[in-house]
Amino acid sequence: MASILPPIPRLVFAVLEPISLIAGWIAANFDTVSFIADQIPSSSSLNVHPSSPSAQVVAMQLGNTYMLLALLGLFILNTTTDVRVVKVYIVALAIADIGHVVPTMWMLGWERSINVRSWNKMAWGNIGATVFLFVTRVTYLSGLFGKDRAAQKGKIL
Repeated sequence: MASILPPIPRLVFAVLEPISLIAGWIAANFDTVSFIADQIPSSSSLNVHPSSPSAQVVAMQLGNTYMLLALLGLFILNTTTDVRVVKVYIVALAIADIGHVVPTMWMLGWERSINVRSWNKMAWGNIGATVFLFVTRVTYLSGLFGKDRAAQKGKIL
């Protein structure tokens, strides 16, 4: 159960992260054109046409991946009593965090990546929130939030 996590990682990984992933799913599926256009803030030379069917289907598929990650997080963190499963899951997410931030920063370029005042909400999600999650994951894996708690027996979900 999520109760094996210390309080701060539990809040971040079992509550806040799934909520943010569901918000990403909503944006990608119900405001698809803006979701695509906002990937690179203040870009006057947008090479992808946000209204193209190809761009929209890729955005919706990404949204589906967000929902998948939200569900996996909720199911894994609320059903397992094995700390090893939780830690391996968190390691996988930390690796994926790097794979999410690096291409975003690459496409923004160094100057726009470090100019946080120019970021839009998408850049804050793609870089700011993801870096926060990465730091929280590494901090948890390092044991700085304290020891994992003993699993409590009870009903699943």
